[in-house]
Amino acid sequence: ERRELDRTQIMKVLVIGLGGVTNGGKTTLAKRLRKQLPNCSILAQDDFFKPESEVEIDEHGFKQYDVLDALYMEEMVTSIRSWMKNPTGSSVSTAESKSTPVNLKSTEEVHILIAEGFLLYNYEPLNEVWDRRYFLTIPYEECKRRRSTRVYQPADRPGYFDGHVWPMYLKHKREMEENTNNIVYLDGTKSEEDLFSYVYNDIVLELEAWKKEVCSHMIAKQIDMASLQTYFSMEK
Repeated sequence: ERRELDRTQIMKVLVIGLGGVTNGGKTTLAKRLRKQLPNCSILAQDDFFKPESEVEIDEHGFKQYDVLDALYMEEMVTSIRSWMKNPTGSSVSTAESKSTPVNLKSTEEVHILIAEGFLLYNYEPLNEVWDRRYFLTIPYEECKRRRSTRVYQPADRPGYFDGHVWPMYLKHKREMEENTNNIVYLDGTKSEEDLFSYVYNDIVLELEAWKKEVCSHMIAKQIDMASLQTYFSMEK
């Protein structure tokens, strides 16, 4: 009997990091990608914030939300690794793709997870899972303007952006640049369409490369099987 290729050998799980500055456009981009990519799920770092009562306060009275200690990072890692083991049985948010590119219509065994958040690349255990890493940046003035249009719970105190949010962003960005490689930086002031097109096409190229690898693997298996059959026929 012909032995089928092991399912685990033809299933691709792609874990994408979509990090960057607050209000940089991460969530908008992640949601649009989810609608267009096959079997795509989203995991938001914001869902792992600790309760307000557990978040520390600095000497200026600012809640320290923009630090790793304000997040249940171990739980986030566990959620990602659980998804990697069983993407179809995960509770991570998912949605049906509105359309799938013609060259990806046969990729039923592809599953994509987009993890989006503001501190993805400063937590060492997470750096073991990424297949692609993107980082959205916007200038100080634009970031402050966008932040002022958002409603947070708890609400930002006067001076919170300049006293905590922006300084922590710069600090963590420096640390990330010193310790992490292979990050693709994205200009968050570009149009949503430009950002989507760039990241989407990059992911499609990765999936196409994987498909070619699987095809090559299957052809090699078939050649090996044919060679064995020829060998045993000659032995007889």
